[in-house]
Amino acid sequence: MDEERRLSAIMITDIVGYTLLGQTNEDLSLELLQEHDAILRPLFASHGGRVVKAMGDGFLVEFASALEATRCAIAIQEALHARNASHPPERRIRIRIGVHVGDVVHRQGDLFGDGVNITSRIAPLAEPEGVCISAQVYDHVWNKIHLPLASMGKQALKNVRVPTEVYCVVFPWSEVRPEDPRPVDRTRIAVLPLTNISPDPADAFFADGMTEELIFTLSRIRGLRVIAQTSVMKYKGTQKSVAEIGQELRVATVLEGSVRKVDHRVRINLQLVDTQSEEHLWSEAYDRQLEDVLAIQSEIARKVAEVLEVKLLAGEERRLQQRAARDVDIYMLYLKGRHFWNQRSESGLKRAIEIFRDVIAADPHYALAYAGLADSYSVLASQGHLPLHEAIPKAKEAAQKALELDENLAEAHTSLALIEWLFEHALDRATARFKRAIEQNPNYATARHWYANLLSDMGRTSEALAEMKRALALDPLSPIINMAMSGILWASGQFSEALDQHRRAQALAADFVQGHLSLASVLQTAGKWAEAEAELNKALDLDPNSSTVRRMYAEHLLYLGRFDEALETLHKVLVMEPDSPVANHAYGQALLLARQYEEAVAQLVRTLDHDPEGIHPRVTLGIVYTLLGRYEQALEAFRQAEARLAQTDRLRTEIHACRIVTYAGMGEMTTAGENLKALEVKGSGLGHAFMVAGAHIALGHLDEGLAWLERSYQTRDPGLRLLKVHPWFDGARSDPRFQDYLAKMGFPPEEGAALPHPKGAEQRR
Repeated sequence: MDEERRLSAIMITDIVGYTLLGQTNEDLSLELLQEHDAILRPLFASHGGRVVKAMGDGFLVEFASALEATRCAIAIQEALHARNASHPPERRIRIRIGVHVGDVVHRQGDLFGDGVNITSRIAPLAEPEGVCISAQVYDHVWNKIHLPLASMGKQALKNVRVPTEVYCVVFPWSEVRPEDPRPVDRTRIAVLPLTNISPDPADAFFADGMTEELIFTLSRIRGLRVIAQTSVMKYKGTQKSVAEIGQELRVATVLEGSVRKVDHRVRINLQLVDTQSEEHLWSEAYDRQLEDVLAIQSEIARKVAEVLEVKLLAGEERRLQQRAARDVDIYMLYLKGRHFWNQRSESGLKRAIEIFRDVIAADPHYALAYAGLADSYSVLASQGHLPLHEAIPKAKEAAQKALELDENLAEAHTSLALIEWLFEHALDRATARFKRAIEQNPNYATARHWYANLLSDMGRTSEALAEMKRALALDPLSPIINMAMSGILWASGQFSEALDQHRRAQALAADFVQGHLSLASVLQTAGKWAEAEAELNKALDLDPNSSTVRRMYAEHLLYLGRFDEALETLHKVLVMEPDSPVANHAYGQALLLARQYEEAVAQLVRTLDHDPEGIHPRVTLGIVYTLLGRYEQALEAFRQAEARLAQTDRLRTEIHACRIVTYAGMGEMTTAGENLKALEVKGSGLGHAFMVAGAHIALGHLDEGLAWLERSYQTRDPGLRLLKVHPWFDGARSDPRFQDYLAKMGFPPEEGAALPHPKGAEQRR
């Protein structure tokens, strides 16, 4: 039986009192049901809802996004309430709506599973003309709808083992009102940017450094949950009240104050404030010598813990004493390095390396600086700005040195876990190390962020979502973590929600170049090519000399079949970064898609000269060898690529598909067919359906390929960006059904001469 399991937003509606009405006035009940359907169905469609089935006097509807499902539910109730106002009581249509996000099974057009069961139990809890949502939906929508939400507490739902917290939407006509603020955990705290009141405006950096140091010191206390620096710095110079900030960051306590530095003396005024009552829980003024500033930080941390009734562990007390003895100038330099690292740009990362090396030169025992150095090299390598064989040994050496200096440093364990995951493919070791880092410092958002990405790569999407939510709770205004959440939402099938999340991430930092690039990729996958190009142009305006921006712009041109423009742009990128493995590979891919196969081979061989351990260039080289009929070389390229991959790496799916096409080219159709059957049942997730579709069509199985292409489209696979230009689909281009998919993806209609004739190979079926 053909069935598919995925995460979906589910809505169930039910007309209040309809059964009784049908028994007393059947004609009126049928008339109202018809009007009810006429109102609801267009609203479902306008919010991207798919009516799974009508259930008597209600509907079961599936949405790709919890936010769209909730907005649709609100729009329905508002439309019905406006309609009812002009009708007598007996002609009013009053319904209850329940919304939940959960695991469902798709089978023959219907939905089954716990997700549907829970939704059916939530809907009756709503008042007439009301909407109830589960806690899972609440997490997605609490700050994105125009109406308040009130908790109904944990509900024992029939046939659901664990009590489920349920919330109701508070409409103007609702009988239920938002609850008084519930008791909150005061240990969830934000350190607001300290105000610089020094005579010299240049000392603003000192105030920022003091803020970051307080965050760092407090985050080492396990009993506290501290908002990360990237989120709180958004409030520098803000006029918002403590209550507003508390609501936005979802914290119960803030630490705020000012810094005045004159010569070698510093005065710090601090207040610990309850965000609900805005009452001061504690305040203090410190007037000390500049060299005592780190000792002040440790003293403040102890006092905050005492006021919030958090007991310091023995190890935490020892760390506070060690930090008090640090050189403040060196620490400020370290913070400057992390500032550049957070930009995630090539120039920022290279500047961070210089600064961290300066810190290490001044203090060879500074473990944090070694961790920062490791992270800078790792991110540069992952972005393709440095060859792996050059960057990763340096990154690993720095991470291991950090651990030698401090075996319990969460940052160092996180640095090494990233290397073990991305570059050594030791997933078990990386998983254990990420867990250890989180145990050492539960407030370190980067550890949770990267661990969530690892879980997503392993296909453990639900766990990844939960971990990324924890990262966002610690750093809710971080653009990079918000963007990472978008990627996991996309992987879980929540496409509309992912796009909303990405736009929200970009709104947090309009000058964040990586944000525009990442949003462009999402928009491309959604078939919104003009919007994607606009984002790429914004990135170019912000950083016109970035090779990464130009490379991604060239890839955009490739997807659209604008080969000459793409190759010209990539040639300029290679002039900027002649030794970059990513730039060289991108040029090789472009030559492949432009059907310049012999030139592609030469370029990809040059790429491997720059990066002998490169995996992606080997896969691309294997594809070109197959198109040229050099099948044994193709199989060897795939073998070498696969030997360098982790067992769970999704690239294995692509290599499997590539090998099938190669076997078919060799005339070994039985082997190709057996491998294709194995690939079909191999798994799911992003990339799988698209690769199966490409293999079928490359083998001439048009009907089967188009069926798998539909699955790929339903999952919005990023591979769909290649649909217009990938050689595997050449055999389907004249079929109107294939043209329909190009139209769905927003591509302009293909003309007969849209693709160039292959150079270096005869036409092959």
